[in-house]
Amino acid sequence: MPPSLSARHTAVASFDAFAIVAPGLAPLLADELRGLAVPISEVNTAGVAFPASLDTLLHVNLWSRLATRVVVRLCEFAVRDFATLEKRCAKIPWPVHIAAGAQVRCRVTCRKSRLYHSDAVAERVGRSVQAAVPSVNVLARARDEEQTDHAGDDLESPMAIIAAPTQLIIVRLEHDRCTISLDSSGDLLHRRGWRQAIAKAPLRESLAAAMLAGCEWQGDVPLVDPFCGSGTIGIEGALRARGMAPGLTRRFAIEQWPGVDPAWVTSQRDHAAALARPSAAVAIQMSDRDAGACEAARANAQRAGVIEDLVIEHCPISAVDLAALGPRGLLLTNPPYGLRLSEGADLRSLYARLGDVVRSGGRDWRLGLLVPDRSLAAQTGLKFTTLLRTSNGGIGVGVELSRK
Repeated sequence: MPPSLSARHTAVASFDAFAIVAPGLAPLLADELRGLAVPISEVNTAGVAFPASLDTLLHVNLWSRLATRVVVRLCEFAVRDFATLEKRCAKIPWPVHIAAGAQVRCRVTCRKSRLYHSDAVAERVGRSVQAAVPSVNVLARARDEEQTDHAGDDLESPMAIIAAPTQLIIVRLEHDRCTISLDSSGDLLHRRGWRQAIAKAPLRESLAAAMLAGCEWQGDVPLVDPFCGSGTIGIEGALRARGMAPGLTRRFAIEQWPGVDPAWVTSQRDHAAALARPSAAVAIQMSDRDAGACEAARANAQRAGVIEDLVIEHCPISAVDLAALGPRGLLLTNPPYGLRLSEGADLRSLYARLGDVVRSGGRDWRLGLLVPDRSLAAQTGLKFTTLLRTSNGGIGVGVELSRK
């Protein structure tokens, strides 16, 4: 369990914060934030709203395994013309939020509003920031990452973690109401910093964490992933079992905000690092029939600092022996899948074999699957409960957990 909020920082600033999350994961994120002792003011399909101090903002960025990013809402107002937009932007105390010399980027979405030209909106907001903080560098408009964030995956760049984050300003126009928010995260939060080697069909770290949270795995029973790919599920499991903060080795946009003391940030990181347990204290086993995937998993686990907590084997699903790990446990995986069950008998045979492996472990072994179609899960011969629905690589998927 992550720690409660630290009281060592005495900043008095209060923010209206919002943690953005992938579709279908807001209830899990709300539970996670409650576990972090964060007071919640609203939960909706896009994420979770909460009042926040600087302590809270850094705390959530450091510890949330599920959030996409954490933003601060600066203002909200009705607007039907550019004159009103410029007037309201001029009232925002930009020097309080954006440091001199910062790089700034605007991301704009316009839906069902009279101001529909997103580039023109970004230009006005950027000019307002430059008028208040002349030394800032306003970059080209950012793409709408929250729309494309869950449509695919990319190789994580170490430089994106090491370099100072660009300050993102998020402008949302919907039904002639404008909301302007300031990003506190920098890079999207699923980019922990360790996944630099990838295999086929990579899984986002935040989705792997959501699978573990949905299955209520707390590091108390063995965890097995026989289609491990680049190792995301097992590595996230080890981080969870050891109580390691997911954001410990990366930087956040909040670190370059005016008035934020670098020594305070360092102290919070040191405090989080000191809370980590020395080992997972439970068996976590990963395997894949692709030797390259196993090598990628080992490299990522080494960077994540959990290589000693994992057993990574190059073998097919039929070689997995759950009974050797104990009478109960969780096999949690993102298995190969097509968009249609009719794509071939090989896929049906693979799922049937997966069901045999779980049954051979004993009645107290559970199977958790990330699949686009429940009919695929049915090929295992087990009965399932749908825990959540979300998207992976642009495909609608569900997390299914077998029933005893």
